[in-house]
Amino acid sequence: QVQLVESGGGLVQAGGSLRLSCAASGRTGSSTATGWFRQAPGKERQFVAAISWNTITYYEDSVKGRFTISRDNVKGTVYLQMNSLKPEDTAVYYCAARLTGPIARVTTTRYYDYWGQGTQVTVSS
Repeated sequence: QVQLVESGGGLVQAGGSLRLSCAASGRTGSSTATGWFRQAPGKERQFVAAISWNTITYYEDSVKGRFTISRDNVKGTVYLQMNSLKPEDTAVYYCAARLTGPIARVTTTRYYDYWGQGTQVTVSS
């Protein structure tokens, strides 16, 4: 069993930055892929970014150039550096992991086996 714990959320003004962390426990080694998703009130959970075991990265178009996903395999932690934040980035951010299998459909919620509890990010205008 794997547990994912997100941290780093909070309230920030537009144009500011936050760094989210997703710490994995319960296993050693790196996951096949780890992703970040977000969900705003009344909306579906949306893909934000993902990183594969060999550090290939994927981004949703609206965050390209502003967000950076990275991983520290020694610490078992994946980070999401968020710069130039906008009010529309406000949401609960979730990390998700898939431990085995091919790297495919990383932008879909169905691809992932494990999810964290989420961390709130609020961007004020």
